[in-house]
Amino acid sequence: MLGTWGKSAGASWLAVFAAVAFVRADLAPSEFRFDRDTFAFANQTVFEYHQGHASLRKSSATKKDAYNRHCFVMSRTAAQFKKFARFEPRSAPLEDASLAARVRDVTRQPAWSQPLPENQRIVFPGYKDLKEMSKARREVVQLSIGHGWPSYFRISNARMMFQEGAGYQQKTHAHLNAALARGELFVAFLTTYPRFSINHSVLVYKLKSSSPNPGIDRYLVYDPNHPESPRELTWSAHDRAFSYQKDWDFVGGFVRIYQVYGKPLQ
Repeated sequence: MLGTWGKSAGASWLAVFAAVAFVRADLAPSEFRFDRDTFAFANQTVFEYHQGHASLRKSSATKKDAYNRHCFVMSRTAAQFKKFARFEPRSAPLEDASLAARVRDVTRQPAWSQPLPENQRIVFPGYKDLKEMSKARREVVQLSIGHGWPSYFRISNARMMFQEGAGYQQKTHAHLNAALARGELFVAFLTTYPRFSINHSVLVYKLKSSSPNPGIDRYLVYDPNHPESPRELTWSAHDRAFSYQKDWDFVGGFVRIYQVYGKPLQ
């Protein structure tokens, strides 16, 4: 009798443990994946860049691809979709007005809030992930995630004028590592002010590699200008400075980093 009761009690505790584990797994955020959690379209720069030097685009080129000034918006929205949305590919897609309304529901969530449980997330039927949906419904998504021009008037952008020392960047590096260690995403403002070889926002989502000697940390970055593959951000402990990958729109090298959307008014 006692043996039977013991087995029953053990099975009950096992069931409770499994249920708790299932709930925790349901609440735990999955890893951010570039091929799934980013937009299929690119943010177009206002200027053309040649070896880091900006020049005005030809009017024809501007009209052809006029979706520009949205790097802050796209970086923020990618983080919001990761935290507040889920996809149901086996259901029928929404019509345009309903889809636009749900995209706006996601963007209205405070970007610094904790991720929602799966059963409370905003549902997007008909697509397996953000990449697929933003490719199939590009115009609806672009028109619904927000305007780009307010990025120029963000109060927190003023930090680039008075918080530019190596000490501040060292603190930012520590905040970045702590955020990633907690499984969070880090939206970053990159600048070379007072020069403007780059004035841009990206989403840092993973510590790629870290070397204690000579103290080089490498990070994977979603850059809205480059939907084709991740970019790389680097921290040098020796220089107490960040650097960003060279490409067609940036000459490469030194940048200053400021976190945005990590808390209210940031």
